[in-house]
Order: sequence, then C-alpha cells, then structure tokens
Amino acid sequence: MTPRPESSGSRPKGTAGEKIPEQPTAAQKKSAAKKTSVPKQAVAKKATAPAKKAAAKKTAAAQPPATKATAKKTAPAKTTAKKAVEKKAVAKKAGAEKATATKAAAEKTTAKKATAKKATTTKATAAKATTTKATAKKAVAKKATTAKAAATKSTAAKATAAKAAATETTAAKPPAKRATTAKKAPAKKAPTKRAPAKKATARKPSAGKATSAPAQTVPPEMELGVSPAVGAADRDRLLNGTHHNPHSVLGAHPVPGGVAFRAFRPYALSVTVVAGEVRAELDDDGEGFFSGLLPLREVPEYRLLVEYEGTVLDTEDAYRFLPTLGDLDLHLIGEGRHEELWTALGAHPMTHQGVTGTRFSVWAPNALGVRVAGTFNFWDGTGHVMRSLGSSGVWELFLPDIGEGELYKFEITRPDGSKTMRADPMARRTEVPPATSSVITSSQYEWGDAAWLDRRAEAPAHEAPFSVYEVHLPSWRPGLTYRQLAEQLPGYVKNLGFTHVELMPVAEHPFGGSWGYQVTGFYAPTARLGTPDDFRYLVDSLHRAGIGVLMDWVPAHFPRDDWALAEFDGRPLYEHADPLRAAHPDWGTLEFDYGRNEVRNFLVANALYWCEEFHIDGLRVDAVASMLYLDYSREPGQWTPNEHGGRENLDAVAFLQEMNATVYRRVPGVVTIAEESTAWDGVTRATHHKGPSGFGGLGFGLKWNMGWMHDSLEYMSHEPVYRKYHHHEMTFSMVYAYSENYVLPISHDEVVHGKRSLVSKMPGDWWQQRANHRAYLGFMWAHPGKQLLFMGQEFAQGAEWSEAHGPDWWLLDPGYGAEPEHRGVRDLVRDLNTVYRATPALWRLDTDPAGFEWLVGDAADDNVLAFLRLDPEGTPILSVSNFAPVVRQDYRLGVPEDVPAWHEAVNTDAARYGGSDVTNPDPVKPEAQPWHGRPASIRLTLPPLSTVWLRPA
Repeated sequence: MTPRPESSGSRPKGTAGEKIPEQPTAAQKKSAAKKTSVPKQAVAKKATAPAKKAAAKKTAAAQPPATKATAKKTAPAKTTAKKAVEKKAVAKKAGAEKATATKAAAEKTTAKKATAKKATTTKATAAKATTTKATAKKAVAKKATTAKAAATKSTAAKATAAKAAATETTAAKPPAKRATTAKKAPAKKAPTKRAPAKKATARKPSAGKATSAPAQTVPPEMELGVSPAVGAADRDRLLNGTHHNPHSVLGAHPVPGGVAFRAFRPYALSVTVVAGEVRAELDDDGEGFFSGLLPLREVPEYRLLVEYEGTVLDTEDAYRFLPTLGDLDLHLIGEGRHEELWTALGAHPMTHQGVTGTRFSVWAPNALGVRVAGTFNFWDGTGHVMRSLGSSGVWELFLPDIGEGELYKFEITRPDGSKTMRADPMARRTEVPPATSSVITSSQYEWGDAAWLDRRAEAPAHEAPFSVYEVHLPSWRPGLTYRQLAEQLPGYVKNLGFTHVELMPVAEHPFGGSWGYQVTGFYAPTARLGTPDDFRYLVDSLHRAGIGVLMDWVPAHFPRDDWALAEFDGRPLYEHADPLRAAHPDWGTLEFDYGRNEVRNFLVANALYWCEEFHIDGLRVDAVASMLYLDYSREPGQWTPNEHGGRENLDAVAFLQEMNATVYRRVPGVVTIAEESTAWDGVTRATHHKGPSGFGGLGFGLKWNMGWMHDSLEYMSHEPVYRKYHHHEMTFSMVYAYSENYVLPISHDEVVHGKRSLVSKMPGDWWQQRANHRAYLGFMWAHPGKQLLFMGQEFAQGAEWSEAHGPDWWLLDPGYGAEPEHRGVRDLVRDLNTVYRATPALWRLDTDPAGFEWLVGDAADDNVLAFLRLDPEGTPILSVSNFAPVVRQDYRLGVPEDVPAWHEAVNTDAARYGGSDVTNPDPVKPEAQPWHGRPASIRLTLPPLSTVWLRPA
C-alpha cells in the first residue's frame, strides 16, 4: 500500500496536545547533584527542615523520565575524601550535566573522613538500588518520611539506570526526544555516547502550545525506567527474518517507568505515536527501528504517523493486535481435522479488534521465520514479520489497512538460513499466469441456485440419469471469460440434454495448454478466465439451467515449481520425506505425504472447499491408481512395501476414505468419481464395509470404467470383417459391470496425443466412420453405467483436440458442405439424451443386475449385440447393435411375451442423423415362436453399422 502524501508542510511538529519538557532550575540541579552523594547511613539524620523542603519541592516538580546510560569506564574503586569533595565542587560548578555524567559513571567511593554535612558512599551505586528498602526501614523521624521517600526514589531510579548501562550494548540508546503529558515537565536529559543517537535536549514550549496544564504525579510502579530500544539479539533476528515472536518486542508494552513503544519501519524518516491528545515522536534507533518510553499507566489506543520521503502514512500498528486464530483452530489443524481450513489459513480481509485489514496465516513448521511481502510494502517483507503460534507450525500476522486486490507472497527463511519467496498454498485467488503471486480476495457473490441444491439430494447419482459433457473451459470457446461462458455454455449443454458438465481445468496451474493436472493453486480457480466470483457466476448459471457441475480434482501430485509447494519451508513438507515415495516416476512431479495430518487436512478441506464455496456437485478425482499402489510405475527396488509387506499405500487409502466420508457427510447430493484403472476391490463400496481384501471401501460414488472404454474402442477400431474375433471385447464388461458403480468415459484422454478423435478411430470411409461413431454412441448410452463424452465428439469432429483453437465449430457452419453430416451426429446425441432421461430403465438400476438381461450376446459372426434394460417395475427397453456394414433383414430376437408390441425410440441410421434411413417404421409385434430361450420373438430389420432402441408400444 503506497503511503499517502502529507496534506501540507514538512515533518509533523508538536501540537497543542504534545507535552513539552521544561528546563530544570538551578536549585533542582543543585539538589539533584547533592542527593547523589548522600551516604545511606546518613539519610535519616539528614532529614532536616531544609531537606524536607528540598525533597517536597523535588517531588512536586516534574520528574524526568529514566534514561539508559551507555557503558563507560568507571573511576577507581576507592578515592579519598578530598577527591570526593573536589568532585562535589565540580558537580556544583558544572551543573546538572556533570552531575548526571558522574551518576552514569557509577563510581565507588569510601569515606576516609566523616563530616557533619557530607559523606561519600562506600558501596557502588548499584548497591543503593538493592538496599533502598533497608534504608527506608532505618528512618527514625516520621516527619522526614516524605523527604526521605523522595530522595530514596530519586536515588533508586538513578541507580537502576546506571546498573542497566553496564549491561547494555551500544545498540541500545536513550530516546532522543520524549513526549510527556502536559501535566509534567521533565528535567533535562543527559546525552549519550552511542552512535547514531541524537543528542537529547529539552524542548522549549512553542508558541501557541499549552504549558499550564496541572502537574500529575507519576505512580510509584512507573518510576523505575528502562530503555525502550529493541535489544541487539531481537534486532538481529528481526532484520534477518528469523524472529518467531515479533509481537513480544514490537508494538506497545508496559515496562517499569511507563509504556515502551517500538516500531520497525525500514526506510522511514520518523515514526510518531498518536494516542488521544498525546503525540510522541519516537527515537530513530537506526536500521528502521524506532522506540520511545511514555510515562503512561497502561497501553492506550494509538496510531502511528510514519514519515517517508515525501509522504506521511497514518496507520494502525500491526504489532498491537492479538492473534486472529484461536486455540481450537490450532488444535484442529494439528490433528488434521479442520474441515474448514480455508477459513483459518491464507489471506482474509476482516475486521479485527475494530480495525479493518487482512489476516495472513500460513503453515510452515520448518521455517526459521516468515514475512509477508506484497504490493503494499513494495515486495519488501522486512518490516512485516509474522509470529509463530505455539508448536502448531502456523505463522500469523494481521495487517491493518490492507484489503482486496493486493498481491502478496510469503518470504520464508529456511532451516539453512536461505530465503525463498512462496505463493500462498491456501490462496483463493492468484495472478494470471505466468505471474505467480497470490491475491487477497473475499467473495461478495449472492447465489441464486437454492432450488437446485435442494433438488440434487433427492436421489443418489447412481440411481439417477447422469450423462456428462466434458469441457476444457479455456478452449471450448477460446477467449471467453467465466461470465461470457455463462451466457453460452448452459444453453448449449441444456439443448443437447446432458445432465451434467465436467469442467477442466479449474484449479490454478502453470501451463494453460494442459489439462491442468499439475496444480499450483489448489484453492484458486484459474485466473485466466476471471475472478473467483466470476467462476461462481458460471456455476450458478449452469445450476439455474438445470445442469450439474463436476470438476476435475487432482490430489495425487503437484509440480516442483520453486514458488509453489515443493519443499515449501526448506524441507519436504507437502511431499513425502522419502524420495522414493515423493517423486512421481511418470510426470516428474511430487506425491503428497498422505500420512501427515496437516497434509491430509489440506486435501480433505480442499475437496469440501470446492463443494461448499463454489457449489460444485461432484469431484472427478484424477489418477487414483497412482495413489493406491506403492509400486505404481516403479521397478523392483524402487519402492518399499507397507507394514504388512504389501504394495498398497495405506496412507493414501486412509486419506481417500476420509475425504469421501467427509464430503458425503457435509454436502448432501454431491458425488465423487474415481478415475481408477485397476481392479482395486471396493472403490465405490462404503468405507465401513470390508471386502475380500480386508480393506474397507474407498467410499467413492462412481468409478470410471476404464476397462470398458479400452475394450470397446479396441473392438470398434477393427474392420467389421475382423470384429467377430474380438466379439468378447464388447461383452466382457458385463462380467464385472456390477462390481462397482461405473461411468463409461469417452474422455479427453482418448482424443489427444496421437490417439485421434472418436470418429477418426473408426475404420472405413467417411460414411462408415460416421456410421460406426453413431452406432457406438447408441451402444454406449444403452449399456449399464453413466455416460461421459468430451467436447467436439458430439458432432464427430475429425481432428484431435487443440488447446489453441478448441473444437472445430466451423464444421457446424451452414455454409460448410458437410455441415449436415456433423449436425446430424449432434442431433443424435440430443435424442439419445432425451430418451435416456425419460426412460428409467436406462439408469434406475444401473448398479443392480436385475436391470439387465442379455437377449443375444454370442452372435459374433453376425457382429450383433442385443440386450434388455429394465426399471424397478420391470418395464423394458430393447437395444440392438449391428456392427456389420450390411443390412440384416428379418433378424429374429427372443423377447418377453408380455410386451404386445415394440416401436423404435432411436435408430442411429435415420436419415436425419446422416444415415441410410433403414428403419422399422411400424410397431413390431412378437410372434409365439420361442427364440434365444424366450417364449416369444420378433423379427427386425437391422440397419448397417447401427444401434436401434425399441420400447413397448
């Protein structure tokens, strides 16, 4: 935050509220010099009337604040009485300055001669401070109590200052300027020898200033003054960024003699404390440190006027505030159970102790120190040192007057003393890449999707219609922002009949041309398309259009960027400490340490964050298989078995179970989907139900059926004449179809990097490719499981996806000659979704074997597959696929006898889809001839390379 320019004039001067010290009188100087040499033994005897008068006068006078003298060479331990008399005479002649210097020297004297009027002390001045009470007890005359007390307190204050001087280094210097209340006029202060201290002189009253305020007696507990300057050790640690508790040093603190004010403001010319009517300029202690001692009873409400070159900043002191995090927050973080971690860590604009500002907090347990740097301090965090909160590893600092939009990072001092500048792991907004700073933000968005949220929990995802359009947001319509996408995407998806969209990439990542799976901002929507509230607007718009929102979520690994999570505080923190467990062999990334409470908490809370803060309806979890197995992509010797000698990553298993259980408990209606490609037992089984392997289920709602996808695409890639040899690849999925709750994915992974688009995977000429494409989609939508289709495949785009230009929308331009062929495929997808959503038999029993019956699954020579889908009431829909390029007339199929007639619901060979228009236009009635083990049968005309759906008439 740039300091605000001063309204007018130069450096601020004393105001009417400033307290102006007065020059001591000659009598005061003489009395002060005389009292320094009075022996303790003679205190009681010397309480004569003149002494009483002098003491009373001194008590009524304004007492000077205690100052700290520098260490000096002391005089010889013993001197003669003659020397003492000469020193006394010098003290009288030289005035208060010489007397104060003699006091600071802390001479030890012995009395060889005792006179009636004067005697020198036989002990060091430091001894006087420790025997004050003993001296007071020797008082005989009660009448002399007042005078004696005044003399004793004055002597004690001087002795304490002298004793402190012997132990202080030259870095601690007395305040050069001191403001007191107008009710007191301190005596003139002695100069010190330390550099760069300014010579302290008493200020004379300025014109117009009030000097007649009544005197105020300093309370006894405040009369023993100490130096307010920051000590050498603290000073070095603050300068080097290794101080763990700057609030114990900086700010305002009650000390003997008043309240010490200390500020650390690098590059400042001056710092002035303003507390009500008190206005006190602090002493410049060098290197950005300022200090001062004010004779106040308690710490007041105050502000700082910080003068820089050409401007004065009026601000609160960041080091006067209590911690913004409580014991419960820290306890939950330590246990790994803070389910709303994003509310505790990161940068949060807030009002704290009645002051607006931003709370910064970060987990960095290995750091020697942490500072905040950003646009508000010109990226120099020297003066913004964070404090460590106990043993939690959390560092915190509340900065007043800092608000939304400011950029920031954490400057971390690593265990080896080196420094690193890191983005906030909990940042909820980031700069637009390739810039890497975090941005202070808070949400002002007002949601309008309450009806959707209430409705989505009515049925679990595996028992509801669930067809997904997968979208790469930056390239779906290149150049559109979140809000612009909100004007186009919901309408497009709704028109096609999809129930959900899956968005990728959402979380911030370095390379925009990727799927976004190397995440650097786990809590921040990518800034490439707008702000977090803009992303909320997109989600809200989809919900209001009746479309659920899934997002790709990546808790498996993170990149090694030196400004992000890798060795965040100088040592392995988010990654596993064992290099064999940390390094991901395939992607050059680092795997999370799922066994560490705080890391597990970071990820579990992140899943909740997207669901609760952005109303996300489901998380598709990437690369689950790489998390589950210790030997994933590793050769023998490159991994260590678990405690049971197995290859399972027990920490990852526990994390996934906790994540799923927590999400389903807190966010009704949300679904989690595992992209898991192995035969792990119980991916979608409840976490408290153990399977044959002895593990409880992972607790996911759905699992990608990678086996079905690979097998079916392999079958479709063959020329029809060879498909009979691969017929099992289309039927094998039903062997395990009910072992998990499945999604059938034709995803982004299958249409890039040389794999070709879906239509281009098909054999034959262009007509045959499109026909195969349509037949495959019809088979996919009828097969048990949910459907997922990547953008561009809904209109048979021939080219692979490109991040540079996205889908080839020009194929749908009416001016393009082949436009009807591509539009026909898109019309088919719309009709498949429309019939699918209206037919419970296609989704109600997706995970129940009672919802599926083969009619013919062994007609390999014919390349024909036929099966029934049933709803809970037994109402069927019949799906027949002919993957041969020939028309099959009067093809007989066994069917239930209780259906009086069947009619076509979908025929992928219809002319409006670009097919040859071989159809069954009239209802098809069963015949009493048994077939395929059924009491009745029908005869159909099967179009070439097609799928036909028939339902009861």
